[in-house]
Amino acid sequence: MSDLLERLRDRGWRLTAQRRVVAEVLDGDHVHYTADEVHARATDRLPEIARATVYNTLSELVALGEVLEVSTDGRAKRYDPNARHTHQHLVCSRCGTIRDVHPTGDPLAALPENERYGFAIADATVTYRGVCPNCTGS
Repeated sequence: MSDLLERLRDRGWRLTAQRRVVAEVLDGDHVHYTADEVHARATDRLPEIARATVYNTLSELVALGEVLEVSTDGRAKRYDPNARHTHQHLVCSRCGTIRDVHPTGDPLAALPENERYGFAIADATVTYRGVCPNCTGS
């Protein structure tokens, strides 16, 4: 589990019914929903929740650093609650499915000194791309 609800409680973030539902929808492993998917799942739990409330809550969670905004290949932004654990993403190039992966090694070390151009590098993002088992029929 991503422990999102626990982190929000620890921060003292006011958990209204709407915010709680959005956080509950996002809580879990390999969660990378679009805002519309969050809204659809949230309305299953709280039918009166407004789309604007979902968008505003997602923006607040991103601003707090509790949720990551993930963009891949010009597709809709997705929201990842796994903001506290270093990870990379594995993306299906056909359907857009995203999975969190935890490769070994330091991606910063993979960039040779002569390719750094004097930058003081603080972070590296690696996205692995391929075709998921559902799309290959395996």
